Amino acid sequence: MTSQQDSIARWIRSEIRSLSAYHVPDPGGGIKLDAMENPYTWPDEVAGAWLERLRRAELNRYPDPEACDLKQRLRRVMGFPDAAGLLLGNGSDELIQMILLAAAGVERCILAPEPTFVMYRMIAVFARMRYVGVSLQPDGFGLDMPAMRAAIAAHRPAVIFLAYPNNPTGNLFRPGELEEIIELAPGLVVVDEAYAAFASHSFLERLDARGNLLLLRTLSKMGLAGLRLGMLVGPPAWLAEIDKVRLPYNINVLTQISADFALENHALLDRQTARIRSDREVLYAELAALPGIEAFPSQANFILFRTPPGRADALFEGLRARRVLIKNMTGAGGLLRDCLRVTVGTPEENRAFLAALRACLA
Repeated sequence: MTSQQDSIARWIRSEIRSLSAYHVPDPGGGIKLDAMENPYTWPDEVAGAWLERLRRAELNRYPDPEACDLKQRLRRVMGFPDAAGLLLGNGSDELIQMILLAAAGVERCILAPEPTFVMYRMIAVFARMRYVGVSLQPDGFGLDMPAMRAAIAAHRPAVIFLAYPNNPTGNLFRPGELEEIIELAPGLVVVDEAYAAFASHSFLERLDARGNLLLLRTLSKMGLAGLRLGMLVGPPAWLAEIDKVRLPYNINVLTQISADFALENHALLDRQTARIRSDREVLYAELAALPGIEAFPSQANFILFRTPPGRADALFEGLRARRVLIKNMTGAGGLLRDCLRVTVGTPEENRAFLAALRACLA
């Protein structure tokens, strides 16, 4: 071992050294259906008006540290309750990190049903918190409520994360079961509604200023992934404590201006998300009809599907060779063995994906 390796082993925490950095593959100029992005851009006249707005940005000045104007716009467009607190983050990942930094403590843990969003586990490691995963039911990816009740009683988690709809499975958990978890939880419950624009239900009306429920939202899936803007909504007293670990000026001036402009034009985003929901049903039906493919119903802008046993890696590589990039989930094992996940693209992209998949299956 070299002296540099000795120093790294001495000064970098062992749990960090054991991690792999979050990997984002290069689509190589092909069809990119791996990251749950909205495939639609803005019309030229809308993009031109946005660029005019950016011309007035004062890049020599720090941005509004509280993003007050943007918060007001978000409340109006998203329907956030006036009595609820609102925190903004550089994507919802930063807000997850802020929550766990504020709640971290010796022997404290976070809990989540699995499989779910990988950043809950990764950020728990960053914050030196123990992570407890509770397996979903193998038939339909529903919550295993006896196991959830037992885990909450045994581990007394500081934070419980519930993705709603769940990523990567795409399903909504039963609202009554989420209500029970909120009542049982000794600490915070964070319902992550990253895909709310594509789902038929939300827990927004369940927010209570005296309660322990926080709601996570993001603009990324609506078509603004490049802005990296996440929202945390909940009781003001909780958010005031979490706000203390937020780095100053975390929402830059270009993001504030761009997000405010986009929300002025939210009808355009709404039309795009409505089209994605419609195209999702078409794509699901086509996938489900393929021999050997088990497609799972989705309330998000992606579809998880199970391949014939042992073929996920080969099908993933075959699609990539045909310049279609999706997400290979089989390496996670467990309930995701033999599974791939595809984002709903444009009708043309969806047809190209299906044609490539049929060719790979043949």
